[in-house]
Amino acid sequence: MPQPAWNPSMLSTRLLCLDDQAHEHAHDHHQLVLSLSGRAEFEVNGRGGEVCRMRACLVPGDAEHQFAGVGDNRMLILDLNEQDTPEADLALLSELFETPRYPALDADFQNLLSYAGAELARFGSDPHLSRALGGVLLRALHLRLFGSPSRGPASVLDVERLDAYIGEHLARRISVAELANVACLSPSHFHAQFKDSVGFTPHQYLLKARLDRASRLLQSSPLPLVRIAEECGFSSQSALTTAMRRYLGLTPKRLRNA
Repeated sequence: MPQPAWNPSMLSTRLLCLDDQAHEHAHDHHQLVLSLSGRAEFEVNGRGGEVCRMRACLVPGDAEHQFAGVGDNRMLILDLNEQDTPEADLALLSELFETPRYPALDADFQNLLSYAGAELARFGSDPHLSRALGGVLLRALHLRLFGSPSRGPASVLDVERLDAYIGEHLARRISVAELANVACLSPSHFHAQFKDSVGFTPHQYLLKARLDRASRLLQSSPLPLVRIAEECGFSSQSALTTAMRRYLGLTPKRLRNA
C-alpha cells in the first residue's frame, strides 16, 4: 500500500533562536523542535530532556511545556495543525505525538537537517519550500521511530543489555568486537543489526553515551574537567571539549555555567 504524503497545508517550518529565559505555555498544535546548532532544555508534561544536534523534542498538542535556550543556539521548529489533515496523515501524527518524546537523531538525519536548515536560511520566505522540507524531516523521523510497513520484522537486539555494559565500562575504550561479543553476534552482523535497530552506528552510539554522561556530570558534580573526561572515556580534556563543541554546540565550561 503506498504511503501517504504529508499534506503541506498542515505544517509550517521556521528558524528560531531560543533565549535563556524559561518560558511556559501550551498550544493546540503539535510541535517538533530540532537543533541546527547549540542546545535547549525542555520539559513537556513533566518529562524533561534536551534538544541538541543528536536529539529532538516532540511536543504533543495541548501539552504544557517549559523551555529555555542554553547559550548560542539555532532551532528549526515544525508546527503541525491537524485541521483539514487527511485521515492517513492523522494516523501518522497520532503515532509521532502520542506522548512527549526526545528521539535520538542518527548521522544521516543530522545531514538532512543541516541541508534543510541551509535551504530555509536562504529561501525561507518561500512557503512551498519550507513546507516541503518540513514534510521530509517529519517523514524521515517517523520512519526512524516506527519503521516502514513494507519491511519485514526487525531482528531483536538486546539494547538494554548493551546499555548496561556500556555504562559499566564507559571510562575505557570499548570496541565494536567487544559489543558484538556481548550481543552474541559476529562484528559484521552486529554492526548492521545495531544500525538498523538503534539508528546509530556503534561508534556514534558510544560517543553519544560518553557525551550524555559528561553533560550530566558537568551539571551535577564539582569534578574537574580532566576527571570527567577520564570517567567518560575521552582520551583527554581537549578531546572532550572538541566533541562537545562539535555535537552539542558549546564547551564544557559553558555547559557547567549554564
